[in-house]
Amino acid sequence: MHDPQQDHDTPFARALWRIYRRPEATLWQDGGNLPWNDPAFSARMLAEHLDESHGAASRQAAERAAQLEWLWARLGLGPGGRVLDLTCGPGLYAVALAERGAVVTGVDFGPAAVAHARRLAAERGVAGRCAIIETDVRAYEPEPAAYDAALFLYGQLAVFPRDEAAALLAMAARALRPGGRLVVELLDPERVDKEDSTWWFTDDKGLWGDKPFLHLGERRWDKAERTSIERFTTLDLTTAALSEIVLCDQSYTVEEITDMLRAAGFGAVAVYPGWDGLGLYDAGEWMVYVAEHTDSHRPVNSQFFGRPGTFDT
Repeated sequence: MHDPQQDHDTPFARALWRIYRRPEATLWQDGGNLPWNDPAFSARMLAEHLDESHGAASRQAAERAAQLEWLWARLGLGPGGRVLDLTCGPGLYAVALAERGAVVTGVDFGPAAVAHARRLAAERGVAGRCAIIETDVRAYEPEPAAYDAALFLYGQLAVFPRDEAAALLAMAARALRPGGRLVVELLDPERVDKEDSTWWFTDDKGLWGDKPFLHLGERRWDKAERTSIERFTTLDLTTAALSEIVLCDQSYTVEEITDMLRAAGFGAVAVYPGWDGLGLYDAGEWMVYVAEHTDSHRPVNSQFFGRPGTFDT
């Protein structure tokens, strides 16, 4: 059979035929995550984190300030309290908590984000109580029973398969002293977009490239696994280089994440829909869980967190 690709065998034609013949993206393909530790991608992502014109990568400063007040109160933090910020990115929360007097360890493996977080801590005069560790959070083993609080913000737990997410929750539990609290922010499963969609755009530079590019996006919903699968295909318009990234985002019901937290070693779990009424532009899309670490020698105090939230003990 005649192959029409042979009629136009140029780098751009080959790239376009690859796109045309692409198979369906599969669940957790190539890890199902963004290339956070790729230096070029990390540098471009850092620019998005620091861009105050939007909140796609990191929330804007005023919203972060409101969150920090809420976290400080709900976690019962004070000067000298130890905080573990998992997937801390450029340190916007870690450094701010250190400025309030907490002793913070941030963990991330984006080289540009880590460099920025360390630089920011030094500039703000808190490098002595804000350590940033560059490593894959899945390979990190914190000091046991040493922390008063741990954070997993902006849906980052959802970009790992369920078994890895469970292991990360267990790691956080090991890091916390009895009575220590973990905050997990996840998308409200009722608000998750479950429609299949496609999109495309061109740009001179941005998250997907430093030179003119064509970006093609696809999204589909795996109903059985309750997971979105997005494929980002980028064609460099100067070289015809083609890249493909698959990102999966796991959705959890309140019951499922509560069961996972209990299995990891947590007791009381408070659930705060919509960020407990904070004035965030997308607050209604999120569920915030605050879980108290316990041990077998001490009963769970379901009143530990105070009035707001719904406790499941």
